[in-house]
Amino acid sequence: MTIVTQKLSLTINDKAVGPIDVPETMMMQDFLYEYLNLTGSRMGCGQGICHACTVVLEKADGSLEEMRTCITGAHWFAGRKVRTVEGHAKRDANGAITELSPVQQAFIEHFSFQCGYCTPGFVTGATVLLDQLKRNPVKREALEQVIGEALDRHICRCTGYVRYFEAVRDLVLRTPGLVRT
Repeated sequence: MTIVTQKLSLTINDKAVGPIDVPETMMMQDFLYEYLNLTGSRMGCGQGICHACTVVLEKADGSLEEMRTCITGAHWFAGRKVRTVEGHAKRDANGAITELSPVQQAFIEHFSFQCGYCTPGFVTGATVLLDQLKRNPVKREALEQVIGEALDRHICRCTGYVRYFEAVRDLVLRTPGLVRT
């Protein structure tokens, strides 16, 4: 059996990657693991249901979107800009973490996770939600519903939903400009 490859170039965590010969049928999840040793996004269900595998797609207009990597081919990301969970925290020149993202910090402050398997997906979902709220602030009375809709698609088998929800709500409420009256 011949494996057909194609050159793939993209930007991941602000670094140009490629061109690399990648099998045409390879899913992005496998590419991240096998070619880049980026193992933070988790393979959960393999069917796009649990959202543990999501990454941030940084669109041309600067807005962010969640993308599931277990059901999206690596070549779909060609020429695009992607942020994995490894790319959220600030790092120094040696790669050591110097500061967590606001979402990561909020999750720690609220003890949001138990096993942590689903956490990369929740970090992605909350990060995309914050970006959306910066562009289109929500009324205070709709905040809980908006957070629920953003996080509901993420599955946590340890039942950390309440703490994830509380962490995001508190972060949104203390971040100026995300909630309107």
